[in-house]
Formats: sequence, structure tokens, C-alpha cells
Amino acid sequence: MAEEPSTLSRVGSFVSSAASVVAPISVLTALLFYFGYASSRAQYEYFGIDVDTIGLSTQDYVMRSPQSLLTPLLGLLLLGVVGATVHEFVRRRVTAARLDAGGPDGEAAELARRRLARSRRGAHVVIWIGWTLLAAGVLLVMTYTALQDWDFYPLVTPVCLGVGAALALYGRGVVRLVDHEDRSRRPATIPLALVLATSVFWATATLAEFSGRGTARDAATHMERFPSVILDTKERLHLTSPGIQESVLPSFPGQTFLYRYRGLHLLIEGGDRLFLVPTEWSASNSTLVVEMDGSVRLQFRFVNSPP
Repeated sequence: MAEEPSTLSRVGSFVSSAASVVAPISVLTALLFYFGYASSRAQYEYFGIDVDTIGLSTQDYVMRSPQSLLTPLLGLLLLGVVGATVHEFVRRRVTAARLDAGGPDGEAAELARRRLARSRRGAHVVIWIGWTLLAAGVLLVMTYTALQDWDFYPLVTPVCLGVGAALALYGRGVVRLVDHEDRSRRPATIPLALVLATSVFWATATLAEFSGRGTARDAATHMERFPSVILDTKERLHLTSPGIQESVLPSFPGQTFLYRYRGLHLLIEGGDRLFLVPTEWSASNSTLVVEMDGSVRLQFRFVNSPP
């Protein structure tokens, strides 16, 4: 019985460690799912399809998210490298100036105090610019009704808020680096950090939607990249999209499929349905939804180079 507390302690430690790993993975999966969903929704909305009707799984959305997140992640990494480089340069200058300001050499100390004063003024300018951008972002949020039709509204607004919060935070950090006793407006740090995190999420989601819409526009001009489909039906579909060829199949005993359609491409498959689009896509075209229930017959054409 003496070993029971130790065993329970080890089990509790294992559960705690597992939870510390599972929780971040769950959050990461949720983020990847959301960005993949935002990108896919914008992509298939271009073709007139509600992405929820396709029936993609959570794994499908997660697998689609890297394409839309590549540019934002590279941009954030680049900004992080630039920010770290600038901060290290500023930190070294301020640290050196603080050491010189307390040195025995009066002239060097006076020059160092002047450098610290300039650094403090520069930091306050950065803070002022940050709060100005924050105010502009708040104004954009408040005027959403009037500006909601502006294509770049969902990107410009979070950028103003995020850059403003980042500059305000950094400027306050430089002020405290110059003067360790400065504690002015310290309670604003957490709200600014929350605004920054929210803005990064908002801007990333917007870029994911832009990526999905851009992918759709590129696909619409290169439909030949999608699998070419020959569709046989029992009834005439009266398809009017340019590029679709309709022909009547010869009739013989036992033949149930009477019409054949060429010039269609498989956009995506979801569940038991195929979403077909014409070779020549335009805004007036429609996406054909085909149920895989035996009511149609499909052939996928050979598109690679001949053997």
C-alpha cells in the first residue's frame, strides 16, 4: 500500500504531460480546419457551390489549409526576423548608452544621456503612430456598414489594428528599456496584445479567403487541368454552357442511356456526388451536380501523353 501514492503520482504526471501535448495539437488542428474551410468556401463559392453541400471532412479541410497559409506564415516569419534584428540593434544601443551614462567620464555620460533622451522621444513617436493606426482601425470597424463593399476592407482593417497594437507595444517596451522605473499605462499591455493576436487571426483568415478565390479564378481559365469527363444520361439535360457537346446515342435493346455530353470536367467529388464544370467557364455558366446512384454513366478521358 505504501507504493500506491507514488503510482498515482506517476499516473497524474503522465496525464498532465499528455494534456499539455494534446491541447496545443487540438488548437492547431482547429486553426488549420478554420483556415482550410475559409479558403475552400471562397474557392467553391466562385463556382456557385456552397462548400457545406460538398461534404468535405475535417481532414480534407486541414489538408487544404497549407496552401492558403503559406504566404501569411512566410510573411510573419519575415516580419519576425526583421523585428528581432531591429530590436537587438535598439537594445544594444540603449544598453550601451545606459552604461555610459553612469560612467565616470562626464562628457561621455552627457552624450549617452542625450542618446537615451533621443531614444525615449523616438519610442514615444512610435507609440503615437501605433495609437493613430489603432484609432484608424477602430474607425474602420465603426464604419463597416458604409465600407463593407470595399474589397480590401477585411484586410486593411486588421492590418491597421495589428500594426498599431504592435507599434504601441514595442514603443512602450523601448521606453521601459530606456527607463526601468517607467510604469506608465502598464495595464494597457494585455488589451494591446489581445488586439494584436485577434488582428493576426483576422488578417490570416482574410488572406486564406483571397487565396481560395485566386485559386478558383486561376482554375476557371485552365479547366483542362481537371479530369475530363464524358457523361451519359437517360434524359436530355439541355445544357447550354459553351464548349459542351451533346450527342444522341444509338438505340438498341437494353440501352438505357440515350444522351452523351462532352466538354465537362470534374471540379471536385464529395460523398456520392460529382461537381462538373464546362471547359469554357464564365460567370453565366452553372455547375452540374451528378448523383452517383446509377442514373448516369461516367467515363474519364485519357489526358496524359500517349504511351
